[in-house]
Amino acid sequence: QVQLVESGGGSVQAGGSLRLSCAASIAAYRRPCMAWFRQAPGKEREGVAGMHTTTGSAYYADSEKGRFTISRDNAKKTVYLQMNTLKPEDTAMYYCAAGVACDSGSWKRSDYYSFWGQGTLVTVSS
Repeated sequence: QVQLVESGGGSVQAGGSLRLSCAASIAAYRRPCMAWFRQAPGKEREGVAGMHTTTGSAYYADSEKGRFTISRDNAKKTVYLQMNTLKPEDTAMYYCAAGVACDSGSWKRSDYYSFWGQGTLVTVSS
């Protein structure tokens, strides 16, 4: 069974930090690409960060470079998203996804991901 479970969301003030976790089932973690997407109200889902779980190659959206860090713990089958210097515009539902295509050009394409978690809400107040 393919399962992704996110946690770690919450409410913080601007400038604060949060660490999101995505616990994956064995089947889900077999997919080579794990990524974080977010969707704010009224906006399209967008890729935030992605990682090839075997090579460790990491990819980031331009607006998140230097603020967000994606990492993984293969033993725990868990992917993390460390978010620092949060801004009100980071407010969104954050989703973990598992897919098969993972390179600098494809990681942020949501249609390349077959499996999604339920999401965890991040709210950043000014």
